[in-house]
Amino acid sequence: MTVLLKISLRENGWSRMKKYRSYRLSLGWQILIGLALGIVLGAVFYQNKLAITAMQNIGNMFIGLIQMIVLPIVVSCLTVGIANMGDIKQLGRVGGKTIIYFEIMTTIAIALGLLIGNIFHPGDFINIHQLHSTDISQYVSSAKSASNTGIWSTLMGIIPTNIFKSLSEGDMMPVIFFSVFFGLGTAAIGKQGRIIVDFLDAVSQVMFRVTNWVMHTAPIGVCALIGVTIAQMGLSALAPLGYFIILAYGTMLLFIVVFMGLAARMFGFKLSDLLYVIKDEAVLAFSTASSEAALPRLIDKMDKFGVSQGIVSFVIPTGYTFNLDGSAIYQSLAALFLAQAYHIHLSLGQQITLLVVLMITSKGMAGVPGASFVVLLATVSTIGVPMSGLTFIAGIDRLVDMGRTAVNVVGNSLATVIIGKSEHEFSEDKSQSYLRELRAAKAK
Repeated sequence: MTVLLKISLRENGWSRMKKYRSYRLSLGWQILIGLALGIVLGAVFYQNKLAITAMQNIGNMFIGLIQMIVLPIVVSCLTVGIANMGDIKQLGRVGGKTIIYFEIMTTIAIALGLLIGNIFHPGDFINIHQLHSTDISQYVSSAKSASNTGIWSTLMGIIPTNIFKSLSEGDMMPVIFFSVFFGLGTAAIGKQGRIIVDFLDAVSQVMFRVTNWVMHTAPIGVCALIGVTIAQMGLSALAPLGYFIILAYGTMLLFIVVFMGLAARMFGFKLSDLLYVIKDEAVLAFSTASSEAALPRLIDKMDKFGVSQGIVSFVIPTGYTFNLDGSAIYQSLAALFLAQAYHIHLSLGQQITLLVVLMITSKGMAGVPGASFVVLLATVSTIGVPMSGLTFIAGIDRLVDMGRTAVNVVGNSLATVIIGKSEHEFSEDKSQSYLRELRAAKAK
């Protein structure tokens, strides 16, 4: 009788444990709850300096944890991927395809922003003199220095004179440049290089495990980051610029559904499958307004989705500098919005010039903090908009930044699959197996 009672209690406890596990929320839902809670806390602690400082520090700690693991993952994965690829001709072909694809998608994104701005005229509904201005002094010096650096300075900045300095400063492009050559050198020495490959492969596995631990803190970091934004600006600040925010998000959604959808269909796969795989990372990027927050898990997931490690490790980090579709949409739409608000009519020629200028400046400033806003500062003067005009949309920049960051993450994931398929470095079997695994995990 006692034994039967013990077995019964054990079975009941096990069934309760299984029931508890079945109701565990996914990371995406946890982040969304953190986002909602952050909005509530931001509204409650509006202009409360103590609460703002606390939330700012907690949010910065989470971003710091992400930054801690990003570069070790990029270096280890990229070096191993290039070493396994081992063919400098293939690398050159992959690099050429990647840059061409990035430029095509960026041009389409900028043109779409201009088209939507011309159709809906968001600036016509704004009285620029009734808007509250925001201090943008932190961006002005960055814009001036960045705009004065020409194409040669940008290209020279890619080559690291001291790789350890680049690593300590978090400069992605010099790190990618070094890792590519280090991977090729490792492949060139043959068997001796296997020691390095095995070591760095182990490093990447360790860093992915650390990533999983760090992601447990994501809902807290998200809550703090959105909370401090709302606490500083208040919900009432959104009303005058609400139409512009809605239009920006609508344009980004249109770009994903139509243009990214067409690109995916051209290469024989469904965008919906890709979005299903990276939904948690897109939500994380949206809520933190940081592409880096999603990078470690994005590299891991694209590898599991069927793209070869060499392609994944090269395309995704490079895309963080050269493939910013969401930022391109925002920059062109915001430039046109400000011109309309100041009643400045732009001819077709001026708008084409604006498109070219945005393409150039966005590449030169991708590594600058607040890059999208800095690009606007350096660009709007070419169409006659006073620099002071940007003070009126600086307050909502963070909220739009959330959307454009999510689009950037989706765009880089799409680019990875497309380049992988074009190089026949994409496994359909592995892709379908991973999708079934994710759906089975969700069904439990």
